[in-house]
This record gives sequence, structure tokens and C-alpha cells, in this order.
Amino acid sequence: MKYFLPSPALREFVRLLQIMHLTFDQNMIVPPKAYWPRPEQCLAFNPRQPEIETKMANGKYFAKSPVMLIGQPSMLTTRVVPHDFLLFQVVFQPGALFRLLGIPSQELTDVHVNAESVFPKEIGLVNERLRNTTDYGEMTKIVENFIHYLINRRKCSLSKSNLLPIDKVAYQMINANPARYPQQNISLDKMASDACLSQKQFYRNFIERMGISPKTYTRIVRFDNAMKLQNAQPHKDWLSIALHSGYYDYQHLVKDFKDFTKTTPADFVTKDNNAPERVLGVKEDFGGLALSA
Repeated sequence: MKYFLPSPALREFVRLLQIMHLTFDQNMIVPPKAYWPRPEQCLAFNPRQPEIETKMANGKYFAKSPVMLIGQPSMLTTRVVPHDFLLFQVVFQPGALFRLLGIPSQELTDVHVNAESVFPKEIGLVNERLRNTTDYGEMTKIVENFIHYLINRRKCSLSKSNLLPIDKVAYQMINANPARYPQQNISLDKMASDACLSQKQFYRNFIERMGISPKTYTRIVRFDNAMKLQNAQPHKDWLSIALHSGYYDYQHLVKDFKDFTKTTPADFVTKDNNAPERVLGVKEDFGGLALSA
């Protein structure tokens, strides 16, 4: 269960790659996995078996598919996986999915769709090739070659594939050290100026490329930082986590917990401690991406 960087040639479009391979005893009831909203849009390959169930906090269920396109989440997602679960997930850079597909990202917000209805037909063959190998290195080559194909195909057709200043602003938002540059200190004026746009243009274009408003995006970035820090340092107190992640105080973190997960920090951690990977004695490995204290 690991996140890792793609090859350098892909990093303009791909932020991270993830492999998750969990195998459970057939007689065991696999517990659900609760995912907090993260600042990411993903392409998820399920070479063995697709997820059994995917449910949003608003009660909406999504149909299972071997390859899923996952839009920007703004709420808790609960997933139930099969006994032999293999996931290869591509996490795109901010704005990259819009650049590759040309589909307004707000149409994909809080949505999981069959990727074969959106991407070229070759994506089904990619999943088949992943199914026929057990070598993680080979899987990485297969997926990276497909992403290279998507990038070259898009660049040859439309100028919308270009990296714009607004994409760089969003990239800076998810990569800034929140202890030094708290999210609440980043003004819409400053972001719009850095993107070379008016406030109105920036707001509209940001939603088109990221799927949500700049304010919601900054809140999700901050919340994601807090959750990764808690995951890396589970004995750290919540006030320290809140302050280190860019919150004014603990109560602002609690408010985000209620808004994004419909629960409290303690209750969510209890639920996360019963997640499928925890049963196997492992936890999400963000590849050193969790913030250091």
C-alpha cells in the first residue's frame, strides 16, 4: 500500500501513483474504508475485481466498474472492497484532468464514472494487461505508457492542454508548507493576481479546472494536510495537528471534520483504525508526503 512519484516526464500531469494490494481470508467480512475528501482527481484501475460498493456521504451509490474516473470529492466516501483487491491509481496534478479531457471538472465533482465512457478505448486493454501481470514494476510501465499516450494525443489536438498560471496557483496551494503559509492567509485577490486573471475570471476558471471553488479547495487542502499528519504521527494531539496544518485553532478543524466527514476527529480515527488495511497491520503510506512536525 504505497504512493510514489511518476517518471519525471509525467510529473506535469501526474502528481502521484498508488498501488494498493490487499488480500483477505475468504471467510472474513471485509470492513468498509472511509475516505476523507482529498484535493485530487484520479484514474483508478481495478485489474482483479472492482470495488463492491462505493457510497458518498449524501447517500448516493456508484456502479462498480473495472476502471473508474474519480472526480474531485467534497465529502466523505465509503468503499467496500473484495477479498482480493488490487488497485493501481493515478492521481492527477491540479487542472491536469481538464487539460487531458477538456471536460469541465465541475461535471465530475463527487462523481465516480466508468472511465471507458470517457477515455479512449485503449484503456480497457490497459486494465487487461494489468490483470495479466503480478509484477508491480511492469504495472507501472503499462500505466505510465498509457498516460504518455493521453498527453501526446491531447497536445496534438487542442491548445487547452497548455499549463496555465491558474494551474500553477493550485499546484502551489497543495504543495505549500501550511505551517509557514497557512491557507487562511491566502487571499482570493492574491491567487487571482498570480493567475493573471480578474477575481471573477479566476473563480470561474478555477471551478472549471478543479471542480470546486477556490475557498472549498483551500479547506480540503488544509484538512488533507491535517489527516496525513495524524496518519503519520497518530500520538500527536489534535491542537498541534490543527496549528501545524494551517488552522487558527482546534475548533476550526472540528468544524471541517463535521462538514467533510459528518463526525468528530476521535470518531473518525476510531473508524479509520478499523479500515481494511489496518486489519492487515498496515496503513496508508503517503511516501513521505505527510508533513513533518
